[in-house]
Amino acid sequence: MGVLQQFETPQVRGGVLVPGLPLLPPGTERHPVPGGGSRTLAIEVGDEITVVNREGLQSCELVFFDPQGRSNSGLLGVQTSHQPEGLRAILNSAEPSARRVRAALEKSGFDLANATCIRLFGPGSRAGDSASFTAEGPGLLIVAAPGGPMAVDAQNPPTDLVAYVKRARPVQRKGGQAPPDPLADPLTDINIQPGQARTYEVKKGQYIQVLDVQGRECSDFQALDLRAVEKGRIADIDPTTTRSLSGSLYPRPGLFAKYYSVDMQPLVEIVQDTCGRHDTFGLACTARYYEDLGYPGHVNCSDNINREFERYGLPPRGGWPAINFFFNTLLDDANAIGMDDPWSRPGDFVLVRALTDLLCVSTACPCDVDPANGWNPTDIQVRVYDQQEDFSRSIGFRMTADAQVEPTKKTAFHDCFAEHTRDFVEYNGYWLPNQFNDHGTIAEYWACREKAAIMDLSPLRKFEVTGPDAEALMQLCVTRNMKKLSVGQVVYTAMCYEHGGMVDDGTVFRLGDDNFRWVGGCGTSGLWLREQAEKHGMDVWVRSSTDQLHNIAVQGPLSRDILREVIWTPENRTTVEELGVFRFTVGRIGDFHGPAVVVSRTGYTGELGFEVFCHPKDAREVFDAVWAAGQPHGLTPFGLAALDMVRIEAGLVFAGFEFTDQTNPFEAGIGFTVPLKSKEDDFIGRKVLEERKAHPTRKLVGLDLVGHQVPSSGDCVRIGRAQVGEITSAVRSPILGKVIALCRMDATHAEEGTQVEVGQLDGLQKRIPATVVRAPHFDPTKERVKGIYA
Repeated sequence: MGVLQQFETPQVRGGVLVPGLPLLPPGTERHPVPGGGSRTLAIEVGDEITVVNREGLQSCELVFFDPQGRSNSGLLGVQTSHQPEGLRAILNSAEPSARRVRAALEKSGFDLANATCIRLFGPGSRAGDSASFTAEGPGLLIVAAPGGPMAVDAQNPPTDLVAYVKRARPVQRKGGQAPPDPLADPLTDINIQPGQARTYEVKKGQYIQVLDVQGRECSDFQALDLRAVEKGRIADIDPTTTRSLSGSLYPRPGLFAKYYSVDMQPLVEIVQDTCGRHDTFGLACTARYYEDLGYPGHVNCSDNINREFERYGLPPRGGWPAINFFFNTLLDDANAIGMDDPWSRPGDFVLVRALTDLLCVSTACPCDVDPANGWNPTDIQVRVYDQQEDFSRSIGFRMTADAQVEPTKKTAFHDCFAEHTRDFVEYNGYWLPNQFNDHGTIAEYWACREKAAIMDLSPLRKFEVTGPDAEALMQLCVTRNMKKLSVGQVVYTAMCYEHGGMVDDGTVFRLGDDNFRWVGGCGTSGLWLREQAEKHGMDVWVRSSTDQLHNIAVQGPLSRDILREVIWTPENRTTVEELGVFRFTVGRIGDFHGPAVVVSRTGYTGELGFEVFCHPKDAREVFDAVWAAGQPHGLTPFGLAALDMVRIEAGLVFAGFEFTDQTNPFEAGIGFTVPLKSKEDDFIGRKVLEERKAHPTRKLVGLDLVGHQVPSSGDCVRIGRAQVGEITSAVRSPILGKVIALCRMDATHAEEGTQVEVGQLDGLQKRIPATVVRAPHFDPTKERVKGIYA
């Protein structure tokens, strides 16, 4: 990873580390290349190109066309006759980046048929390997990361490359970075310098992109009904109306779905947001704000908006309400408003759609006397796109603070579930069903408990761990004993930091002596594995396969009856009927010729259940076969809302609720994943966990609550005035007929039968009596998971 660090180092401002703004060397550009995809780059003479293999074992093809359209790798200093077979396969596929590369070739008139390529990173290439070239002439460079669909029982996923270009003659731009490429051909493209505002008219259905070019810069946005303006009336976005109709208080991270005028007319709706934190309705900065701070005459957004609206005959205001894009305000415990640097990185944007003809105004905030713009006001880009463009709804997702932003994705099973619901929510960078129109959460719940339910679990992060030191790496990084894990077996385990706090929980599949698959909740677990392999000099590869393995879960008493009708297995593999708890088999849908699947007897419901993994290209066929076989058995689609109910009843933990990096496995209620006696080998966090087990301070317990009110995660638990715990998750249990909760309790008061109170309002004025009970509340001996039903 040394080459990556050579190009990307976190900014340091006054000794403060700012990893969200990776600092590239002057004149250097970063261009990610998706695994199985490609990218085109315009190159000038003297440019230095470096390609980095991020995860190892990923090949690369470079094709360079000179301005006359001839393939000429010699201009990169390499003579080659290799054919770009991988690139040709990519361009003939439906891979998303292929369309852009095809368009670039067609526009240039270049023909790939007679091209040759430079091949990089052969077998055995390591994570962080790189190759560098200096262009001896101008041209068009295509960088490809070849790779086809990964078989479910293989471990060769195509993974990302990164291309860096250090320009021989970098373009000097005011403010530093240039705006990223438009999302489509813009109808309007405006650059707004700090201390300025611009108005622009937008027709109904058109899209408005407000883009933070340099990062950490706020932009006030207001939209007025254009027809009302023509009549001399102001009908602008109103904060009170919008908050009331949205059912949310001010301020909040993120954005409302729609914004309304005072007469409740929807004016704009949010389509995409890559930042995730905005102040959705303070005033645009005002003259009075700066005067009260001792800066009379300071340029401000409200006066700038007044000047722009004056041309339309609109009366001035002392302060304009606005959607404060990228503005990071905070509320303290007394509801006083504070602020800090914005969360936005260079290129972050919000995309909104006009719901009627609008007069809009956008600003680049001039504030340089507080952290509102990171103390350094910069420019804002505004683009308007035609209503015919097709932009999917998306919430930007970053695996880590300094990772490239990714749009919210649809899983391979999305369209299958979309036939039954429009209620999708963002989870871990993907859209997942929340509940289903013709069923509802309670009906989905009972289907899982009494018959069978099917749900999408594709966002789980999968990593292939292979190589001579694969077992040693897993033995070091997870709490369970990998030496006792047989091929074909799955084990649930925790992964910890050195201080005992949890990185993640997940399952480990053993596919071979030196072949493991980690399936966890967050991508940082895979990064942690890779970091430890590098730190300890291990001969092992850790490669992401999340985009190559999507999975559904079929859960409930009748799940085995359904899948045994669908899954064919060869004679040397375990059948679904024979599959034991925490075991997996490899089979096919229907018969020998059907799509390949991995079926594991695992789940997250406390019921007999299975997970079915397949390549995304096979998802529709897999779903349709399972759905058809399940209908006579009452198979029902199952959303996240119902999943939360069953997993709380079963005492199954969830990241951010039952555990964080400040919670060890014993405190999270999964101490059974830490076999300190039977696992003699050292592992990360072992010394601390031995101490925590011997002298526990907190335990996860169950609570039975009086009444029907369901407490929220984070609500305090008290004995008298003293807080002794906090609610991690709670639900009104249909099958138990009462409100139950999971609670992280001080060990002093964790005995069953202890009487406590759940505090609400200020934690003291409102108390719900509760009793400490055994967790899990439902089926504590796991008889149902074993397939034993009364």
